[in-house]
Amino acid sequence: MDRGMPGSTSQGRLTVDLRHEEGSAVVTPEGELDHHTAELLREPLERSVDEGYSRLVVDCSRLEFCDSTGLNVLLGARLKAEAEGGAVHLAGMLPVVARVFEITGANAVFTVHDDLASALRRPSGASQQPDA
Repeated sequence: MDRGMPGSTSQGRLTVDLRHEEGSAVVTPEGELDHHTAELLREPLERSVDEGYSRLVVDCSRLEFCDSTGLNVLLGARLKAEAEGGAVHLAGMLPVVARVFEITGANAVFTVHDDLASALRRPSGASQQPDA
């Protein structure tokens, strides 16, 4: 990942990329999401909703670790997105991250997809968000 690109932020163990694709804000965290790095994920998720992208897709395929603080960031983003008529979709979780969601029951409150392509697919008739 090119850390110098606009839309990318990093702090030690976590890099977060944000882009808009097919009417969704696609956020890709790479590395370890914990109490030291959670703010790096919180900011682009909240900003996306503030900018009118209430459909958030988090590509978890490069997320190697997620603790309770990271989980709380995602739950907070879910509440904010749902308040605007949207949702948070999680895609491509590695088994170690998926296990955290299973243990806590959080997988029941998110729409979880096997991969990014299926998370970006919309059911027919779904509303579009603003274009970037």
